[in-house]
Amino acid sequence: MKRVITVTILAATMLTSCVSKKKYVALEGELDNTKSELQKTRVEKDEIEAKYNKIEQRVAEYNAKINSLRTANEGMYEQNDLTVMSQKTKEHMRNTIAKMDPEKVKGAKTLEDSINLAVSYNLKKKISEGADEDDIDISVDETVVMINVSDKLLFNSGSARVSNKAQPLLKKLSEVINSEPAMEVMIEGHTDDRKVVPESYLKDNWDLSVRRATSVVRILQDKYDVDPAKLIAAGRSSYQPLVDNSSKENMAKNRRTRIVIIPNLDKFFAMLESEG
Repeated sequence: MKRVITVTILAATMLTSCVSKKKYVALEGELDNTKSELQKTRVEKDEIEAKYNKIEQRVAEYNAKINSLRTANEGMYEQNDLTVMSQKTKEHMRNTIAKMDPEKVKGAKTLEDSINLAVSYNLKKKISEGADEDDIDISVDETVVMINVSDKLLFNSGSARVSNKAQPLLKKLSEVINSEPAMEVMIEGHTDDRKVVPESYLKDNWDLSVRRATSVVRILQDKYDVDPAKLIAAGRSSYQPLVDNSSKENMAKNRRTRIVIIPNLDKFFAMLESEG
């Protein structure tokens, strides 16, 4: 009887030892996998941070260029006459203003106002054919052109895929960019402040805004042959709203893509007028 009990205890001990060893091996394998995944995540994180640092550096350089241009133009605008502008630009600007609604022209009190009106009018006429007027807003700040394109025209809700109805606009925009070799363009993605759908492939609004900007850049480069060296993609998430995100209408205004262009005025006016 004692021998039977001893054998039983020994068998139970061996079985327990065997199970524990299997669990240990399994846990050790899980630990190795976790370490491997962690290392992979760290590498991906470092790569993403390096990529975003490069983007931020290009954006900072571009913004510095914009500020430099504004400073350089201050003297021209303060003179409030056309003597410092080229003859071609004067002629193009006068021709454009002559075509505009007199009521809108009345608001131009300075040289800066006149240039801004003329550039906005010609550019909107050039690129907005077939689009609703509310989908594209163009403003000019001391010859820096800023084009706001609504989310409704460019993308489906919550998506970074460019819609087919945006292709005519991007084609026209590529023609503007390609018209001047020295022109640089920054594409900025903007969102409202709602969180992205948890089940989607997007992490957050930063991710969405950057993906949208790069989607536009890729189409300009791959489909319309814009030199990628002239393009900058940037995401602003929801942190530069045009209006408070207090209503559906306001949120729609904040969901936009902003295109910032620094043109050569002589070439810009000439190209826009010749197309007209």
